[in-house]
Amino acid sequence: MISNRNLRAHRITGLEGGRAAPRLIVTGAVHGNEVAGTQGIRRVLREIDDGDIEIVRGSVTFVPVCNPLAYNHARRMGERNLNRRLQATATPQDNEDRIAGVLCRWLAEHDVLLDLHSFRSPGQPFVMRGPADNRGTLEPFAHADAEARLAAHVGVRRVVEGWMPAYAEGVARRRARGQTPGAVHEDPSYGVGTTEYMRSQGGWGVTLECGQHDDPAAPDVAYHAIRQTLALLGLADIPLAPPARPFECLLLAEVIDRHAEADRFVKPWTSFDALAEGELIAVRADGSDVRAPRAGYIVFPDVSAQPGHEWFYLAQASPRPL
Repeated sequence: MISNRNLRAHRITGLEGGRAAPRLIVTGAVHGNEVAGTQGIRRVLREIDDGDIEIVRGSVTFVPVCNPLAYNHARRMGERNLNRRLQATATPQDNEDRIAGVLCRWLAEHDVLLDLHSFRSPGQPFVMRGPADNRGTLEPFAHADAEARLAAHVGVRRVVEGWMPAYAEGVARRRARGQTPGAVHEDPSYGVGTTEYMRSQGGWGVTLECGQHDDPAAPDVAYHAIRQTLALLGLADIPLAPPARPFECLLLAEVIDRHAEADRFVKPWTSFDALAEGELIAVRADGSDVRAPRAGYIVFPDVSAQPGHEWFYLAQASPRPL
């Protein structure tokens, strides 16, 4: 067990000049039951200590466990979801607020983020990237090409985008329904997690979902991605493996909320199960059907979602290649 009263980071700074290299931060266990990233980070730290990896330029900060309270109890959250409404506050109210006060400062001090996660259902690893370059109000951005290069090299073939627009649309629907006025998940900032916060501070990065929580291969996915990132950014002189083509690029098009406890799925869906147009996905408490509006995929189905919260997402092929 580690202390719940502090947040630990390991920072290594290279001493060589020449090729410019950024400041990288690598995070694990933002959700306490997602430990593939933690194990991958610790493996890389051992190799750095043994001299098998040398950080020679730029700097890298490793945070193996971002949420110690959740990690110590092997559960997703301490007191709430750290990867929602991630922001510093002068009056922290809970465990995650206290962590955010430190983590947000650390993120803002860096240029690039590799955030390592895992997921509940069986499935292949995937990487989540941000928007195209834009000057909009939702998620203005200017590093899409750099993010694409990183997403291409972390070692997976499935690339997902569109989190913030899909989430913002879901917020608008919740407000229109008016079922839970004033609830935190009706605030668009509730969709801001680690990578979204990083982009808001002028940086960039990706979230890598390394596989199912208990998949013994998931820590290897995290380890490979860290090495690839160090190589790609020039922090260490280690070989860079080629991208894992061909890529499957998907866009989160819509979020569907659970309205009542009696809302139920018609089958045990897993992320990226294919959907035919009109296929029955779920049945509401009032007996109404929830069907796929068009052919695509179901993503992040959550059988334990609370009423008024996101239940699952619908995805389609992205028009933006990697």
